[in-house]
Amino acid sequence: MERSSTLFGQRVMLRPIVLSDFAAWREVRHRCGEWLTKWEPARLAHQPDVTEDRDAFAVRCSARHRERQLGTGFGFGIFADGAFCGEINLSSIQRGPFQNAYVGYWIDERYAGLGLMPESVVVLARFAFEELHLHRLQISIIPRNTASRRVVEKLDLRLEGVAERYLEINGVWEDHVRYAITAEEWQERRESLEATWLSPRPE
Repeated sequence: MERSSTLFGQRVMLRPIVLSDFAAWREVRHRCGEWLTKWEPARLAHQPDVTEDRDAFAVRCSARHRERQLGTGFGFGIFADGAFCGEINLSSIQRGPFQNAYVGYWIDERYAGLGLMPESVVVLARFAFEELHLHRLQISIIPRNTASRRVVEKLDLRLEGVAERYLEINGVWEDHVRYAITAEEWQERRESLEATWLSPRPE
């Protein structure tokens, strides 16, 4: 998978996060803590704080690398103009008759609303469908997380409904709105999605 370790859009580069990214990753996570953590599972009490512990961050990077080797997950940092600005991940890849993966993402609050995340989702979808040959991608979002929902709405991804009490977020079993796109839909919409999000933009 070396050929797929770095993905490019029009403005974004997606690549695996490595130990040398710790300082930039930590700065963003600290500065945007309130913006991000309310939508994420709570850290277990016995686990080290990855934003404070460089060794724990190294373990996280190694785990992501192992997932890539096994083909069970592909995690990417999002970089724009050389700056780290978020993450996007394909996780829990299932083969066999399902051929499905789950997409999760977060972005630095400073970069929110600039279209970088929809672009990143299109880049990731192209990789998932055309290189990994998956059949389906799913994105699940807490209904009141309007910033994350704007991403899938900009892309006009298919709404599948509400999964009740789907994930435990900060100690609460939260409903999630579920969006999906299949390989057939990608083939139908690829040209328009790439033209909108991956083509050069007029000055």
